[in-house]
Amino acid sequence: MGKIIAIANQKGGVGKTTTAFNLGACLALDGKRVLLVDADPQANATSGLGIDPREANASIYECMVDGYPAAQAVKDTCVEGLSLICSRIDLVGAELELMNRPDRERTLANVLHPLKEDYDFILIDCSPSLGIITVNALTAADSVIIPVQAEYFALEGISQLLNTIRIIKSRLRPELDIEGFLLTMYDARLRLANQIFEELKGHFGAMVFSTVIPRNIKLSESPSHGLPVILYDPDSRGSIAYSQLSRELISKNKKKRRQHPSV
Repeated sequence: MGKIIAIANQKGGVGKTTTAFNLGACLALDGKRVLLVDADPQANATSGLGIDPREANASIYECMVDGYPAAQAVKDTCVEGLSLICSRIDLVGAELELMNRPDRERTLANVLHPLKEDYDFILIDCSPSLGIITVNALTAADSVIIPVQAEYFALEGISQLLNTIRIIKSRLRPELDIEGFLLTMYDARLRLANQIFEELKGHFGAMVFSTVIPRNIKLSESPSHGLPVILYDPDSRGSIAYSQLSRELISKNKKKRRQHPSV
């Protein structure tokens, strides 16, 4: 059975979407069956993979609000082994449409859990908020990756996200774990970036990924070409970093399965 991982941080511009579709592509190229779920109304993960959301027969909005079968909303992408359920701007309205529904926080879980058998990893790209859609993503997930930008206010707001995760664990999804904190936009030449990395490790220890994602122009350029960086420029530092992250994630989950064979 596959694992659902939400990629979340309520701060914008920390690399959530960049991580979602580049990690998804690298996992697929490492032989894993991957589904990327774009749960951000901005639909940047969708367009970053070269897909026009207007041309999709259905998006995650229709799946959550109208009960459209998720398996029929899945689209192939430019990466073999990586599939996508796209997003559209309509998703903004889902907050209101779900508000009065019973068990509204489990809507996305009910959409995605039937697909777990078909994939090794399901990655959810969350919006920069802690609204009902992000709560749905965390309730559907087995674990969460938290991208943290290597800048001065990096740790600001993490306590709010961690508190949300604690509430979801206690009330909605006891199995939810933190997969790891991922340092993004890292520049090893800056003392501040190294201080933030050390501070993260001091606070969260082994929950911090060893891989760091560097500042890299190719990571910024590749979405405009509708390609993950591994296809756009396989030799770039950004591509190498996400390939390393993919291998680290795979290795980490192999160890967990050996420790808990029934999982």
